[in-house]
Amino acid sequence: MKTQTESNGIVTLTNEGESLIKDSPLYNEGLRPTTTAEHTWTSYNFASLWIGMSICLPTYAMAAGLISLGMNWWQAILTIILGNCIVLIPILLNSHAGTKFGIPYPVFARLWFGSKGAHIPAVARGLIGAGWFGINCWFGGAAIDTLLMSMTNWASVPGHLWIAFFGFWLLNVYVAYRGPEAIRKMEAWAAPILIIMSLALLVWALTKAGGWGPMLSAPSKFTTTGEFLKVFFPALTGAIAFWATMALNIPDFCRYAKSQKAQIVGQSSSLPTTMGGFSFIGVAVASATVVIYGEALWDPAAVLAKFSPFAIFLGTIGIILATLTTNVAANIVAPARAVENLAPRRLSYEAGAIIAGVVSLLLQPWYILENFGNYIFLWLGTYGALLGPIDGIAIADYWLVRKRRIHLTELYKTNGIYSYKTGFNTRAIWAMLIGIAIPFISKLIPGLGIIWDNAWTIGLLISLAVYTWMMKGDATIMSAKDYEQVTERTSTFRAS
Repeated sequence: MKTQTESNGIVTLTNEGESLIKDSPLYNEGLRPTTTAEHTWTSYNFASLWIGMSICLPTYAMAAGLISLGMNWWQAILTIILGNCIVLIPILLNSHAGTKFGIPYPVFARLWFGSKGAHIPAVARGLIGAGWFGINCWFGGAAIDTLLMSMTNWASVPGHLWIAFFGFWLLNVYVAYRGPEAIRKMEAWAAPILIIMSLALLVWALTKAGGWGPMLSAPSKFTTTGEFLKVFFPALTGAIAFWATMALNIPDFCRYAKSQKAQIVGQSSSLPTTMGGFSFIGVAVASATVVIYGEALWDPAAVLAKFSPFAIFLGTIGIILATLTTNVAANIVAPARAVENLAPRRLSYEAGAIIAGVVSLLLQPWYILENFGNYIFLWLGTYGALLGPIDGIAIADYWLVRKRRIHLTELYKTNGIYSYKTGFNTRAIWAMLIGIAIPFISKLIPGLGIIWDNAWTIGLLISLAVYTWMMKGDATIMSAKDYEQVTERTSTFRAS
């Protein structure tokens, strides 16, 4: 029986296929495969998604952190651009699965970890997303607090910083609660506004500082290549890990893509360019403040506090918009889906968004942001080491093991082929543990620190290789003939 239809590279369920699984405990409206009518996201939607997510205070802070660690402006920018070009590879590879089969990340994870085992990578990604959610709320709340103090007697209000933080946190939870389609619409109009405001800030800095020379004249603090590399490799891992979370759950968004071309063009044209461009603006503006005010102001809110009340008002709106577009898209969808996947028949995406918001508070973002060392090495570096192996398993399973052939209805059966008898694919678990353990152990062995400094990349490659080897000849792998038996092929023209 044909349970799925493939048309121009997009696979959807047939009526027969949907009837087989609609009563399954692993199926609900948020987790089901998308329909043809729901594949509406164009290249512009994906470009605006990444522009909105990349123009944010953590991007600004990461560039500033690299400068504070001793890099000059071009070393910091090239490190960030290189990291984003590297992480774009797994993003595009995992995007293909979401686009072709219309499945969200937790369902995609059932393919390689099993129907029950999928909770391991889904919850891992969800916890990190919740951590990022809290970090962005703290950034935004602190910025709003600074700007309010510059405009009013806000500083006299007891607990003013915490009030600003919790108020902004509530706003983020509310917007996230509205769901992915509301996020798409917000990103579409927010992206051009954020670009204009960022460029306006750069023009101001360039004018006030008297040109590029005074702004970008600070030299690197490293006197030898060895000194530079000791900071470069962990910084590169941090730049990669910045979006390693999205490399995993990008199917949550690409399941709505009109075509593979739409998501590839939109993402490739926007991620490295926006991250590099906004990081440059952050470095340039902070460097300009040394010339203008005699001190480096790495906090954009502190820079805006020097402006007129009207400019401060506009800047506050910009900071709120920049943080919202990043937070609700990059950091709440994955944990909300992870919670939903724990009990699809009892929990909804909306409930997941609220629970993820509460978890973000328990992870104490104020501690992570106490200093740049915590931010770049402790936070970004550690979770990069945890997610790299999961990225490797996802890529290996879809591209090398299954060769892009999935039996959709089996993903929603408690006793289907992707349940692996016990609900867990133990080979995926072992591949993940090996990929995590080797970099962590290397951190403790003298002379092997370079492995830990590149933990995301090395962990990904190790788990990719181990998983591919362990899955050879597995009974869940569909042959081309098996795939054709359940897949009906049609062809209709679709614009990208």
